[in-house]
Amino acid sequence: MNGGPEPRGDGPPVINGHGQPVGADLAPPWQPPPWPPREPLQGRWCTLEPLDAHRHGPSLVEAAAAEPTGASWTYLPYGPFASPQAHLDWLRDMAGKPDPQFFAIVDAAGCPVGVAAYMRIEPRHGVIEIGHLYFSPALQRTPAATEALSLLIGRAIELGYRRVEWKCDSHNAPSRRAAERLGFRFEGIFRQHMVIKGRNRDTAWFGLTDGDWARLRPVHQRWLSADNFDAQGRQRTALSTLTRAACAG
Repeated sequence: MNGGPEPRGDGPPVINGHGQPVGADLAPPWQPPPWPPREPLQGRWCTLEPLDAHRHGPSLVEAAAAEPTGASWTYLPYGPFASPQAHLDWLRDMAGKPDPQFFAIVDAAGCPVGVAAYMRIEPRHGVIEIGHLYFSPALQRTPAATEALSLLIGRAIELGYRRVEWKCDSHNAPSRRAAERLGFRFEGIFRQHMVIKGRNRDTAWFGLTDGDWARLRPVHQRWLSADNFDAQGRQRTALSTLTRAACAG
C-alpha cells in the first residue's frame, strides 16, 4: 500500500459526443445518501455513542489526564487543554454539532475512552471524512480502537456514501500507518494545506471507496473476531497483513 502505484479511478473513461474522455455514468442513477444518523454503533469490543458532554465528559477528561505529556494532541488543532473545565467546555461545544458529528468511544466495560467524528459530510457527492480522533492511553493499540474506525467506515458505506476520506498531518506517522492498516489508499500530499497551532501543515490524503470496502469488510470482520486473539489478547494475524492482501487482490 505505502509506496505502491498511484491510485486510479474505477474503470476506463467513456468517450462523449465531442470525443472527450469523461467518467462513466453511475448505474443505477446516483441518489445522494442520507445524513448520518445520531445513533449508536454497537461492536464486539466497543460502542460508539453520540457525544454527550454531561454523560461522557468527566470520563473522557479523566482518560486524557492519564497522558500527562499531552503528546496525543500534537497534530490536532486543539488541546491539550489548560484545565479539566476547559476540556469539558470544548466537549460541550462539540456535542450536538451536525458537522463534525462526534461520537464517544465507549469500551466493553462501559467507560468512555476516546472520541471520533464524521466531518466534511457531503451527501450530494457521497463523500464523508473520518477525523477528530483522540484515543486516550486506555484506548490506544487495542481492538476497540480498530473496531471504532471500522464501524464508522461500515456505517458510511451502508448509508450509500461512495468514498470515505482520512487526512492527517504529513508528519503524523502513526496516523498514516493507521490509515494504511485499515485499507485506505494513500493519494498524495497537499502542500501548505492548513495552519495548525501556528505551524504549517502539509496534509497526507487517503481514500477508501465502496468498492474497496466490499473487499475489506470481510477482512476487518476476520481480524476483529474473537478467534484472532489468544488468551492474552494478542492478535494472531495482523490487520495490515490482511488488508494488504485484500488491496492487492
